[in-house]
Amino acid sequence: MAAFATRTGKRVRPHAKTHKSPLVARMQLDRGAVGLCCAKLGEAEVMADAGVGPLLITTEIAGQPKVARLVALRRRAVVLVAVDDMDTARTLSDAMRAADLVLDVLVDVNVGQERTGVAPDGAGELAACIASLPGLRLRGIQAYEGHLQHVYAEAERRARWRECADRMLAAHEGLTKRGLDSEILSTAGTGTCAFAAELPEVTEVQAGSYPFMDSDYAQVEGLPYESSLTVLASVVSRQRGDTAVIDAGWKALSTDAGMPAVKGRPELEYVTKGDEHGGVRGARMTPGERIELVPSHCDTTVNLYDEYVCVRAGVVEAVWPIAARGRIQ
Repeated sequence: MAAFATRTGKRVRPHAKTHKSPLVARMQLDRGAVGLCCAKLGEAEVMADAGVGPLLITTEIAGQPKVARLVALRRRAVVLVAVDDMDTARTLSDAMRAADLVLDVLVDVNVGQERTGVAPDGAGELAACIASLPGLRLRGIQAYEGHLQHVYAEAERRARWRECADRMLAAHEGLTKRGLDSEILSTAGTGTCAFAAELPEVTEVQAGSYPFMDSDYAQVEGLPYESSLTVLASVVSRQRGDTAVIDAGWKALSTDAGMPAVKGRPELEYVTKGDEHGGVRGARMTPGERIELVPSHCDTTVNLYDEYVCVRAGVVEAVWPIAARGRIQ
């Protein structure tokens, strides 16, 4: 990813929601990242406490308790936030002004994910509102197309991305026509950053999964990244014929993106067996035998654990805490 940034001239602001670790964040910053994205305020608080930044909180912040936490965070860290609503913008401005602070803001634009974000034709009006508020400073646009990251076929992914890019550029034009600042155009994940690099208007990408990857991303065509994240599991029973029962169930591996893969053993199939157990079908295995499983979704699996065990050439070199585990508010 660092080589991608050097080659394309696009800045990289990696998503900390993947690793939830200030240690990994510092490695990314050391390799040229311009800051970190955080999915939630809680993640940003952990990163700020570790001296990591600047931080872009990519999901909307609303409600008095969270606004108060944001003010406290802004006192000690450089923070940007994404906003998709005028009333929310006014609330944030009032809170920052009362604290004698200014908060940097990106207009969050819906480019097809249908989650948060203002419609592209409303981006200019929202940006004008933000620019008029004394507690806020307009910095540009966020236009994230998360729904495309795991479209497996490269040609289909590119065609669908082009539709999202057209919406993003329409929003960008809405700001430009009003003479409003759009120094940041932040978009794209691991699966689409190569496409986004082709647009001169794009300034940065928000890729998150690339340090770890997962078994679902492994099916996405055209990506240069390799899987590095596994869950170590042990066989606990061989009473089910050719299905070994292991000590890794729903509490050990998220299955929202499908079943995990058995590392190095494509002939084996993981099957669910409940909260505490899983099954590995296709071989007769011995109790106590260990296997590595490649999760189907790195982000949600990481959030199940307290630490990483870092291994190189079969030797444990470090244990890193997952400091932002569970920080989902």
